[in-house]
Amino acid sequence: MQSSDNSFWKKKLNEISERVYNSDGKYDKWKKNTLQPWLSATGRNMPENENSSGIRIKDLYTPEDLSKDQYSRIGFPGEYPFTRGIYPNMYLGRRWTMRMFSGFGTPEDTNRRLKYLIKHGETGLSIAFDMPTLYGYDCDNTRADGEVGKCGVNVTTLRDMEVIFRGIDMSKVSTSMTINAPAAVLTAMYIAVGKKNGYRVSDLSGTVQADILKEYIAQKEWMYPPEHHLRIIRDMMVYCSKNMPKWNYISISGYHIREAGSSAVQELAFTLADGFYYIDLGLKNGLDLDEFAPRLSFFFNSSINFFEEIAKMRAARRIWANVLKEKYGAKKERTMLLRFHTQTSGYTLTWQQPMNNIVRTTIEAMAAVLGGTQSLHTNSYDEAWALPSDEAVKVALRTQQIISEETGIADTVDPLGGSYYLEWLTDRMEEEAYRYFDRIEAMGGILEAIKKGYIQKEIAATSYRRQTRLESGQEAMVGVNKYVEKEEQPISILRISKRAQTNQLKRLKEVRAERNEDKVRSSLSRLEDAMRDENVNLMPYFIEAVENYCTLQEISDVGRRVFGGWKEPVIV
Repeated sequence: MQSSDNSFWKKKLNEISERVYNSDGKYDKWKKNTLQPWLSATGRNMPENENSSGIRIKDLYTPEDLSKDQYSRIGFPGEYPFTRGIYPNMYLGRRWTMRMFSGFGTPEDTNRRLKYLIKHGETGLSIAFDMPTLYGYDCDNTRADGEVGKCGVNVTTLRDMEVIFRGIDMSKVSTSMTINAPAAVLTAMYIAVGKKNGYRVSDLSGTVQADILKEYIAQKEWMYPPEHHLRIIRDMMVYCSKNMPKWNYISISGYHIREAGSSAVQELAFTLADGFYYIDLGLKNGLDLDEFAPRLSFFFNSSINFFEEIAKMRAARRIWANVLKEKYGAKKERTMLLRFHTQTSGYTLTWQQPMNNIVRTTIEAMAAVLGGTQSLHTNSYDEAWALPSDEAVKVALRTQQIISEETGIADTVDPLGGSYYLEWLTDRMEEEAYRYFDRIEAMGGILEAIKKGYIQKEIAATSYRRQTRLESGQEAMVGVNKYVEKEEQPISILRISKRAQTNQLKRLKEVRAERNEDKVRSSLSRLEDAMRDENVNLMPYFIEAVENYCTLQEISDVGRRVFGGWKEPVIV
């Protein structure tokens, strides 16, 4: 049962402040007797460094920076609090899933790309959708003009989803779909395609993002006010808990929070705060913690500060396990496991000297693996210019395969565990996250913090700070403000032709001509009645609507009529 004690976060901060540290004075002696004389003799200074979270980094870390109970708090892989990994053997037993983000143009284009990646060794599918789909509009809407297929695949009706998965064995792959506002409708389409292809709903595996809270925080792709979106998420949680044991119905996303300009600590804190809200939502609606919580997964960014990213992921596992056990009373260890997908940073990709992005992505991917990710997407070097080409996607996939097969990183579990610096930094990330949890709780919780604009303002301030550091030269970005080349040779990029929109409009026209309009009207009417009754689960009505080939916008517009829209607060 969830704790009713509102001072939980303060108790955790007190525990942190009461830790006893090793203090033998050897670091101070080294600094006085060895470092300072050397600096004086050479005339050099020691720079003061800090990471993206504003944490000051010392010149050297020793056992004095670790608490006396550090080893017991770190624990072993596969054991509470899972700092060193959620499975005992981690990559020694099974490599991470190489789940490359795909989706562009028409469903036919995406189907070909998915098969291409499967052929070259991809072990999980991940689908991106275009802007009209993300906002719940059909391809023939005036707002969709010029955007169809540009930043992902267009899906307007079930027919599109059928084409995407044509010739793909849905029982042998897990599928991740990055969709939020209309996530329930796309999940319904996935269910409908599976049923049409002869699969049982209970056998379908994968993840749908559906993290609407981070949309209000960072990505800004919503359709309705927060409470109504959260009602739909509740319905997904309840339906999938009962019918889809292999389906992760929320992928709580820090990735987009980070891409909006947050620091690593902010990504950690705000993402886990969202996760705790979804735990509260499930409990409030009668779900059993040890049954539904294991179906929540996470999605983190891996950016360029190597050790900061590894520490963030280790801290995330420990915080989640501690809070699920101590605050929420989880009984089963699997409930306390924080499972996550990672994507390398898009924020660090540059259009200047784009081949440098291969190096950046490699470093970020290594950090994700050393941080213990369960699946990984590596960005392509040309993504600052356009959607990735086949060649660039293959290089990105090969990057993961080289890390897996050639580097020795996966030869032992948590190879950096015990590093004085890494363990200190993991502790600091954990501490700063708890400070944010305490502030958010004081505001009335994460939803109220979002409505007040606090989370958005924190991210904006961090983003502004980094931009000013880049512009002033305090922070280096190779090829952008350092080692700049005046003339750049353009690279070959993927271009989405206008035929994507033409073909989608043609298919939509065909679907409308072939479908049973009486069934369409009946499905939408029944959906509207269900939306007006808070106690009705909407998932069966979404499934019925898509099976009758109602369009994405027809379904979404029912919600727009019933629920209305929402504008975020002005940030000052």
